[in-house]
Amino acid sequence: MQIDIQALDFQLTPALREHTERRLRFALGWAETRLERLVVRLSDLNGPRGGIDKRCQVHLKLAAAPPIVIEDTETDLYAAINRAADRAGRTVARRLDRSRNQRGRPRPLVTVITTPDFYR
Repeated sequence: MQIDIQALDFQLTPALREHTERRLRFALGWAETRLERLVVRLSDLNGPRGGIDKRCQVHLKLAAAPPIVIEDTETDLYAAINRAADRAGRTVARRLDRSRNQRGRPRPLVTVITTPDFYR
């Protein structure tokens, strides 16, 4: 699985890159064959001012499905990555389960009701 990690307005450290890849591989490794594209955008919205402004956006593209965008904002970038990765794993599982159920859904049973002769 190829993960494209982009850092906006700050320097991406090797430790942050490794943490991001490890968390996403753990959360989405089981669906690797279904993923067409995986882009992670990390950003610090307020810069040096601080606050709840570290954002992690995960953009996923599954085969024959609309794109999925997961976003989480926290005070700690590592926490934002962890939560976004967990949510991405659950969202992909739910989306694949829905598509599997829609394709393999059995046809509704047709109930034939016969009326007794005395009602005719």
